[in-house]
Amino acid sequence: MTQQINKNLSESKVARWSALALVSFTMLTGYFITDVMAPLSGLLEGNLGWDRADFGLFNSAYGWFNVFFLMLIIGGLILDKLGARFSGLMSTIIMLIGVSLKYWSVSTHSLDGQVWDILWFQAKAQVFLAGLGFAIFAVGVEVAGITVTKIIVKWFKGKEMALAMGLQVAVARLGTAAALATAVPIAKFTGVIDISRPVLFGVLMAIIGLLSFIVYMVMDRKLDASGVKEEKSDEESFKISDIFKIITNKGWWYIAILCVLFYSAVFPFLKYATDLMVNKFSVPDNIAGLIPSMLPFGTILLTPFFGNLYDRKGKGASIMIIGSLLLIFVHTMFAIPMLNNWIISIVLMMILGIGFSLVPSAMWPSVPKIIPENQLGTAYALIFWVQNWGLMGVPALIGWVLETYCITGQVMRNGVMVNQYDYTLPMAIFAMFGIAGLIFAFLLKIEDKKKGYGLELPNIKH
Repeated sequence: MTQQINKNLSESKVARWSALALVSFTMLTGYFITDVMAPLSGLLEGNLGWDRADFGLFNSAYGWFNVFFLMLIIGGLILDKLGARFSGLMSTIIMLIGVSLKYWSVSTHSLDGQVWDILWFQAKAQVFLAGLGFAIFAVGVEVAGITVTKIIVKWFKGKEMALAMGLQVAVARLGTAAALATAVPIAKFTGVIDISRPVLFGVLMAIIGLLSFIVYMVMDRKLDASGVKEEKSDEESFKISDIFKIITNKGWWYIAILCVLFYSAVFPFLKYATDLMVNKFSVPDNIAGLIPSMLPFGTILLTPFFGNLYDRKGKGASIMIIGSLLLIFVHTMFAIPMLNNWIISIVLMMILGIGFSLVPSAMWPSVPKIIPENQLGTAYALIFWVQNWGLMGVPALIGWVLETYCITGQVMRNGVMVNQYDYTLPMAIFAMFGIAGLIFAFLLKIEDKKKGYGLELPNIKH
C-alpha cells in the first residue's frame, strides 16, 4: 500500500504545543525585562542617585516610540506584509538592542554627573539613555506580542486557540512575577549592591529568547513546507479608511478608554508596588518584591477561568464593572494610612489579582462583538496605541507626585540615607483611574443595550 498521507505539522499536538512553548518563552523573557527595574527604585536612589521623578521618567520611556512614532501600527504593517518569521526575528533583535543599551547606561560611570537638555526639559544623562534603551526595547516587545498572537492563530486555528492564547499570557506573566521577586536579590547577590546585575540577567534572557524564536522559525518553515501558509488576505491588511470607521464607533471608544484607565491603574502601580511595600508596610527590600509578584501568579490561574466563564455564561460588560469595583477597593485600601500591616498588603494584592483577571478576560473578547472582523487588526493596534499613552504618562506622573508632595523624611537603608515616601496620594490617583474606568464600563453596558452588540451573551453558541 503506497498511499501517501500529507499531514500538516500543526495537526501534531506535540509540534503545535512545542511551537507555543517556544514563542511563549520568548514573551516570558520580554515580560521579565519589562519589569526587572520595577523593584529597584529604592536601590536606584541610594546607589545611582535617581529620585522618584527620574524613576518615573525612565518608566514613561516605554511609550515614547510606540506612542509618538506609531510603532505598533508600523509593526502590524510589517507583520502583515513580511510575515511572522521576519516580524518576530526583527522584534526580538530590537528587544536585545534595547536592553543592552539600558544595561550599558546603568553599568557605566562615564555618565556620572552629566545632565542633558532634552527638548523642553533637563534629564540626567544616565536616566535618559536608560530610558532610550527601554523605549527601543518596548517597540520590540510590543511588536513581538502582536506577532505571537498571529502565530498562535496560524498553528491553532480550528483547534485549542483560546486555550493556547490564555496559556501564552500565563507563561509570559511568569516573567513579570520572576522580575518582581528576584531583581533585588540578584542586585544584592554578592553582598555588594550592583544595580546593573539584574539588567545584565535581562540581557542574557533576551539572548535566550531570541534563540528560542530562531528554533521556532525552523519549525515554522517545516509547517509551511507541509502545506500551511500564513494567511495574508486583503481583509487583514491595514487600511487608512478602517481608522475612520473605528474611531467613529462609540463602543470601541468606551473599550479603548476603559483599557487605558484600567491598565494605567495596574502596570504603573506594579512599577512602584515594591517601594510601597518598603515605605508603608515596612517589608525588607530584599523580599518586598515577593508580594507584588503574587498578582501575576493569580492572573495565571484566574484569567483562563474567567475567560471560559465569559465564553459559556456571557455578562462581559458586567464582568468589567465588577473588575473596576475591585480595582477601586484595593487602591482605596492602599491609600488609607493606618492600614499598614504587611498581611493586609498580601490580601489586597490577591484581590487586585482577581480584578486584573476579570477585566482583560472580558475586555479583549468583547472587541470582535463591536468591530467587524476585517477591521479587528487595526482596532486592536489602535487600542494598544491608546493604552501606551497611559503606560507612558502615568509612571512619570506618579514619580513627579512622589518627589514633589510625598517625601516625609529620610532613613538609612543598605548603608545609605534615602528618602521616605507617603504613598497615600499616589494610591488615591490610582483609585481615581479605577473610578473613571467604572464609569466607562457602565457606559459600555448602556451602549451594548442600545446597539445589541451581545456583550452580555455567551461567546459559545448553543
